Amino acid sequence: MCALLRRCRALLAVNTIFNVAPKDGTVIGIGAPTIPLDEKLGTQGVRFKTAELNWIGRIDSLVNIVFMWKTSPVKTFADAQKRESTLSGTGVGSTVSIYPTVMNNVFATKFKLVMGYKGSNEAMLAVERGEVEGHSTSWTALKVAHPDWLRDANVAILVQFALKRHAELPDISTAVELARNDEERAILSAVMNATEVGTAFFTTPGVPADRLAALRRAFDAAMKDPELLADAQRINVGVSPLSGEELQRLVAEVSELPPALLDKVRAAYTLPRTN
Repeated sequence: MCALLRRCRALLAVNTIFNVAPKDGTVIGIGAPTIPLDEKLGTQGVRFKTAELNWIGRIDSLVNIVFMWKTSPVKTFADAQKRESTLSGTGVGSTVSIYPTVMNNVFATKFKLVMGYKGSNEAMLAVERGEVEGHSTSWTALKVAHPDWLRDANVAILVQFALKRHAELPDISTAVELARNDEERAILSAVMNATEVGTAFFTTPGVPADRLAALRRAFDAAMKDPELLADAQRINVGVSPLSGEELQRLVAEVSELPPALLDKVRAAYTLPRTN
């Protein structure tokens, strides 16, 4: 319930920025990376058009993974297709549940989501306690919260949800790479677009062009600031910026998905019900 409320509030915030906030660039938001696809799929509560928002820039991509605890018999992605395994989940509508669901629908993996954990930290604690076998979360969340798990080989990473391999995960296949044909590749690429949207900022539609340009160039400059980069390195988070112009094009790609492909994406995207 908490996760569902957070999601509703997040969509409400984007709705407010799109429909109510002054169209002068003074209101800036950050939303879930899945909002372009949420809009296209007609997710309940969406009252915005992401391609009409003015995108300012992205701090970093948001690559998610599935990892399994060392005691789980599921050690590889192929194992996950052969036997059921449990993953802790935080709520429907988050990438924590979306990506494993897509894997189940496209690749016939047997991930069983145990929903209701209040956040990714609690969901990872459930893995350590043995309540579940694994968890799907962002690569950043895992490496920041539990670098010791990686150091001590306590977890096995099965797959990364991304359009391309993260520099820190060169040996882990992306979901797109696992596609067995062009249709699966197109479906997965559309879903994984969210990873490239990542941690991104936007403002309202209708902002004057000169003001939008100023916001974008200020963002670009901030992403090169030595103090910001030093802080990011200190807390072990990535900075892989994307300009507002590039981000705007990326979001538009989702808005232009052809109807036939969109139907297949919708089928793959079907979310599990909470327990």
